[in-house]
Amino acid sequence: MLRNYFKTAWRTILKNKALFSINIIGLSLGIATCLAITLFVVDELSYDRFNEKADQMARVILKAKLGDEIIRESSVPAPVAATLVEEFPEVLDATRISNTYGLQKVTYKENTIRKGKMVFVDPNFFKLFTLPLIKGDANTALDEPNTVVLTRNQAETYFGKEDPLNKVITIEDRGLYTVTGVIEEVPANSHFHFDLFASMEGNPDAKNQRWMQGSYTSYLLLAEGTNLNQFENKLPAIVKKYMGSQLEEGLGMTYEKFLETGNEVGLYLQPLKDIHLYSNFTGTGDFEAGGDINTVYMFSAIALFMLLIACINFMNLSTAGASKRVKEIGMRKVLGSRKGQLVGQFLTESLIAALIAMVIGFIILALALPYFNNLSGKSLEIDYLFSPQVVLALIGLTVLTSFLAGGYPAFFMSSFKPIQTLKNRFTTHGGKGIRSGLVVFQFVISVGLIIGTLVVGQQMDYIQNKDIGYNREQLIVVRDAFLLGNNVPAYKDELLNNPNVLNVSNSSFIPAGPTDNNMQMISPVHNTELKRRTNFYFVDQEYIPTMGMEIIAGRNFSKEFGTDSTNVIINETAIKTFGLEGNPIGQTVLRSTDLEGGRERLNIIGVVKDFHARSLHEPIEPLMMMLSNNEVTGLIVKSKTADISSLIGNMRKEWESFGSGEIFDYAFLDELYNETYFKEQNMNSILRIFALLTIFVACLGLFGLVTFTAEQRFKEIGIRKVLGSSVPQIIGLLAKDFLKLILISMVIAFPLGYYLMGKWLQDFTYRIEMEWWVFALAGLMTLFIAFFTISYRSIQAANANPVKSLRAE
Repeated sequence: MLRNYFKTAWRTILKNKALFSINIIGLSLGIATCLAITLFVVDELSYDRFNEKADQMARVILKAKLGDEIIRESSVPAPVAATLVEEFPEVLDATRISNTYGLQKVTYKENTIRKGKMVFVDPNFFKLFTLPLIKGDANTALDEPNTVVLTRNQAETYFGKEDPLNKVITIEDRGLYTVTGVIEEVPANSHFHFDLFASMEGNPDAKNQRWMQGSYTSYLLLAEGTNLNQFENKLPAIVKKYMGSQLEEGLGMTYEKFLETGNEVGLYLQPLKDIHLYSNFTGTGDFEAGGDINTVYMFSAIALFMLLIACINFMNLSTAGASKRVKEIGMRKVLGSRKGQLVGQFLTESLIAALIAMVIGFIILALALPYFNNLSGKSLEIDYLFSPQVVLALIGLTVLTSFLAGGYPAFFMSSFKPIQTLKNRFTTHGGKGIRSGLVVFQFVISVGLIIGTLVVGQQMDYIQNKDIGYNREQLIVVRDAFLLGNNVPAYKDELLNNPNVLNVSNSSFIPAGPTDNNMQMISPVHNTELKRRTNFYFVDQEYIPTMGMEIIAGRNFSKEFGTDSTNVIINETAIKTFGLEGNPIGQTVLRSTDLEGGRERLNIIGVVKDFHARSLHEPIEPLMMMLSNNEVTGLIVKSKTADISSLIGNMRKEWESFGSGEIFDYAFLDELYNETYFKEQNMNSILRIFALLTIFVACLGLFGLVTFTAEQRFKEIGIRKVLGSSVPQIIGLLAKDFLKLILISMVIAFPLGYYLMGKWLQDFTYRIEMEWWVFALAGLMTLFIAFFTISYRSIQAANANPVKSLRAE
């Protein structure tokens, strides 16, 4: 029986090559898209799940509200972890990470290498995180101060083929460290990636009892079955008990008054498995840029819709083409075929189509995966799809696709009555309503994706063209300029002697670039109870002109004023935040210098126009700049030549002439700015591709339906032509019903697209307003593509010789 099913199915396929080809192309693209997105989604959802205790682990996060400022930070004060272990039996253990930032300069014997990111971790770190040691003992490796565990690649970098255990290395500014363990590389699906794990026992700051500051990322191991919400309800008492008294000393108000004035502060828990997709922090944020659960939802929906659209094509074309097989079905029923056998026959045909489409879909995926990886910023491999669990899932997907695509046509066609079919009295009008509904569904998705693509593209253009308060063009950033030490001034002078250099500045702050979060507690003299965390950065006299910022009041720092070391320049937002009424020039603010109430008086000498120090996702915050020629993170060089490569070569040559042995590392500020929106730019590119694929597959189905309609109305078209109908009239006859369906889909897609893209735009503090023309353009694009598809086939039908259609009459 099965053999007969497959033989008949194969003959039917060969007999209807055009219809089969349209179905296969659509299904193949749908399956390839589905597989690519499956790889992406599975990878996103797999983060940190390699840890054996992941279900019991959570990170402690800090949330606070100070006036209008909302604070969400992934690090907490040093004593939090140990305190929670002591206070609550639900907390079985806790461990911390303290980031050192930057690459470490390590010396072994005569070789010095700057490579690898280092963190301090508690001795129990490798007991909680599943990072097995391939050399050394995880239980004791970090028990002693000045011990370090390396990744395999880092160990090979320092020691080559030598056994790294018990070797002593010198870490710049930190002293001698003994290598007590080696691990494999941290898995790609981890929310952190470091190369050197040094013992926290050698970090004296880790034992401090300050609850008002600290940057320790703290993880808890909770007892099985612990309810996080119930546990979090116990934490406010801990905050009050330990932070209350220190808060009073630092802010000059009781904990109760702090809360009464509308402020908030609290500790919360974030499940380890949620860190990658559910983190949204202010300040420096996480160790690495994470994912976004909304992107996962969106891509999953696209995969599902793409597959559904391909299946809908199959269903529509199969049911629409049923009239060609009515006599076959009638004859089978007369000869004794039962309904179940006919259903089996038609499902076999759809299963064969799904299997062929799956194979072609794999080929498309293999060819497109490198491009998809480039867009998504991942290193996905098709090999993952051949694991036993995924193979079973793919078999299930193939069967599901065959049932989705062939289920309705199978039951629809097997219900034909044999007498009607043999007398040619059967019509497929009964399925017309369902076919129309499915066409509408296809184009709702297509129009929605076009709207999404246009809105994302508009927002990206807005980001590129918005006045951000400084000129990012022709600016070269020399990263890690502090590595030159006392030679920084001399290097600056050499750069300024270059005729292609307009200006050079050193600072602790590079907008849009990597920079440490430096928040200081500031209050105005006229209202000392008003305390706000403020971005506080050190710059030199050349910083503002080099960046092309605008001073709207007062003056810039100058070497002519010896008192500028205690002066500050603020932005417009700081004026509003601190209520500096009237002319702010000459007014004084207080900077907290310690937790015991120490303060430094700072005089305002200038106001700079608001500029975007970070992403447009975030609002402009109060900012103060203080003069210092010694606080150097990087140099910013303003070029005045089009020959940038030559200038870079000269800058590298001068860098190397100081004999530091450090690598010359540079970047262009406009590229750093663009990297801030890497996820959005990639999403824009991926959306465009998916929108094109979706409308292409939808139009494939439309082409097939128009072909079927033209064939079904072949004689009618012939009669109309004999009676004088023109080609445009014939096109209108065939097109009007389909265009009505597309107009209906637009009516549904417009409000849906407006709502969903409005939600997406809310993630940006500074964003476009969606305008009517976006929807008009999406509708016109869809109508044009659909009309072109319909017209192409309609013209062929309209130009056919009417004699052929009427000959049988």
